[in-house]
Parts: sequence; structure tokens; C-alpha cells
Amino acid sequence: MQDDRAEIIQAWYMDDSDEDQRLPHHRNPKEFVSFEKLDELGVLSWRLDADKYETDPELKKIREARGYSYTDFCEVCPEKLPNYEEKIKSFYEEHLHTDEEIRYCVAGSGYFDVRDRDESWIRIWVKKGAMIVLPAGIYHRFTLDSNNYIKAMRLFVGDPVWTPYNRPHDHLPARQEYVETFVKKAGADQAVDTAA
Repeated sequence: MQDDRAEIIQAWYMDDSDEDQRLPHHRNPKEFVSFEKLDELGVLSWRLDADKYETDPELKKIREARGYSYTDFCEVCPEKLPNYEEKIKSFYEEHLHTDEEIRYCVAGSGYFDVRDRDESWIRIWVKKGAMIVLPAGIYHRFTLDSNNYIKAMRLFVGDPVWTPYNRPHDHLPARQEYVETFVKKAGADQAVDTAA
């Protein structure tokens, strides 16, 4: 049975082209990435009803379970975001945060790129109704797709922290914890599996 998230969230390995960052950048042939693979990297996702985000019991349940007490909205498009060109370039710089990055796409679409264990880029395309959580310490970046518009709810535990740490920041505790939890541990699990 198909996962209903697949209609609004897709992921694939990116090519190495330096063409416009807003293009899909599929490899040839295309290599899609499963939700299970994203889970292994600590990337969580849900499909929600973006037309009723203000009263959605599912969103309320997630917020309560994960402690997301703060929300606001960000519209990324040339007409709404001051210093648009500069901001879009800064969002696309590879960086990490010391807290989770939680985004709920309530309109439009865009790409979150994350590094896998082998440092390859995985592009995650989110559309209206997609909620995604990038774990603290994962290297990632964001860009719009060719539609040039996204409206996202940003969620935080406690007060919002906006600080991006551009790569390299491997010395930060959040990065070290991410590596221990999702890179080394998974690598050890795979080694055990192959030995079995």
C-alpha cells in the first residue's frame, strides 16, 4: 500500500550539476529515496491538512507530543521576503542548527536538501500539507523550486533560535550527537547485519 505522504513529499539523490538550484536535479537514471531511508537519517515527516492548520487535531497532537510551543509563518517569494536574492543564497548555504528545524508547508512548495551518511545530497520536495523535521546537527540547505513560492509554518520548542552554522561546524555538540546517533550507530548496525 502506498504511503499517503508520497503525494506531497518526494525525495531523491541529486546530480552534481551547478544549474539553477530551483531545478529538480535528478540523477540519470533517477534514484528515489524512501521514507524509511529518511527516517534512518533522522528526518521525520507527516501529511497534514493545510487548509485547516489552525484547528487540525493531528497538528495539535504532534505539537504536544514533541513540545512545539512556538509557531510563526514565513513566506518565501520575491514579493514578500525583504532582500530576497540575498536570503535565498543564504538559505542555500550548507549549514546546521543546534535545534531541530521544523517546517510545515501550508502553501506552495520547495526543496530541503540533506546529506546522507556518505555525504551525498538528498533532495526532499515538500508541497502543501507536508510537515518535515530535520534533526539538530544535520547538514542541510533550502531553496524554492521553480514555482518561486512557499508559505511555511515554523515551529520551535521554546523560544525560536534562528542561528545557522555554515559548514564546517563539526565541533558543535549538536553535530557530534547527530553523528553518534544517525551516522556511526547506523554504520555499526549495517556492519552487524552483513556479518549475520
